Amino acid sequence: MEYNLYELKNGIRVIHQPIKNRVAHCGFIINTGTRDEKIEENGLAHFIEHSIFKGTSNRKAHHILNRIDTVGGEINAYTTKEKTCVYASFTSEYFERATELLSDIIFNSTYPEKEIKKEKDVIIDEIYSYQDNPFEQIYDDFEELVFKNHPLGMNILGTVDTVNSFKRDDIIKFIERNHATNKIIFSIVGDFTEKKVKTIINKYLNQPLKTSSSKARIPFKDYTVFNQELEKENYQAHCMIGNVAYSSKDKNNTGFILLNNILGGPAMNSRLNMGIREKYGFTYNIESSYTSYTDSGLFSIYLGTDTKHLNKSIDLVHKELKNLRTKKLSSSQLQKAKQQLIGQITLSEESKVNVMLGMGKSLLFFNKVDSLETVYAKINKLTTENILEIANEVFDKDKLSSLIYKPVK
Repeated sequence: MEYNLYELKNGIRVIHQPIKNRVAHCGFIINTGTRDEKIEENGLAHFIEHSIFKGTSNRKAHHILNRIDTVGGEINAYTTKEKTCVYASFTSEYFERATELLSDIIFNSTYPEKEIKKEKDVIIDEIYSYQDNPFEQIYDDFEELVFKNHPLGMNILGTVDTVNSFKRDDIIKFIERNHATNKIIFSIVGDFTEKKVKTIINKYLNQPLKTSSSKARIPFKDYTVFNQELEKENYQAHCMIGNVAYSSKDKNNTGFILLNNILGGPAMNSRLNMGIREKYGFTYNIESSYTSYTDSGLFSIYLGTDTKHLNKSIDLVHKELKNLRTKKLSSSQLQKAKQQLIGQITLSEESKVNVMLGMGKSLLFFNKVDSLETVYAKINKLTTENILEIANEVFDKDKLSSLIYKPVK
């Protein structure tokens, strides 16, 4: 991966990957998310992500929405536990237009009181829509239980009460506390010369230096195993099984990505899919996932099934986990797993918007961006002993927690 790096006097870092393509992408990645909120602020980072589109000192809301859309481009944003991203996709001739617009909404948003009031209703509807979807809600509830009494356990959307409480002054204080210029990356993928990139970023990103007074993030330490069952007005039973896992900076991060892919990744030949859905037809949705944070991580398995198949499905999940703890992969199994993961990563490079966001995230949290060759080398370095050791640590039955939604009888 060839890319150019720049750092402005205010601390904003810019990364640009030149590619020969008529479509380009750029966006801000900010080192601020849900875990940076106080309890009474829960949902505020996400609320700000919505509110930045509601007007700036230069534009009204409809001008913002039309600026890129009228030339066929797209503008979007999302919030996670650790970052906020605001980005655009467009044809290359509109690079300056996109950069100017994104800079305007990041640095000049005014958060009109009238718009804040309307956006509260929108986000509360979003909260209710998640609560109507057990597949979505059980993920949030499980994470809240794993990271109990810690900012990582707080819901990204917040609660109805916290969202209703937000005022314009809360937004301004949160931004002042968290949106320091040295915690911001501007990432670009597109067919632009170095001279053009420098000219545009110096024109629009040279904002006044702003340092942050926020405290360091609180590391998560106090995981306690739990097993909970709740009755819900659902047709199916829904189940989550999981454990804390490795941080994004842990030496076992790559190995666990591979192991999770074997167990329940997106491919149809994952062990959970083959051993439960394909063999028995007990479930339509079954998957495992691994989310890594800068100081912790979460491993989880989700399945939805008819209540009569629930216990059998859970037993089969534990059988697959036990097999990975007790039976070392053969060299051919490991090689096939490596080939599959490398292939998936290579295919994902086709989405240049994901490449742009990935570069920004990597620079933000690791101060570097690994080439594909470096990523492949990390995967190929893994041994069967590595994978067995990781399986025994994360899949330890005594460390696994569970949350089950059962239909009301």
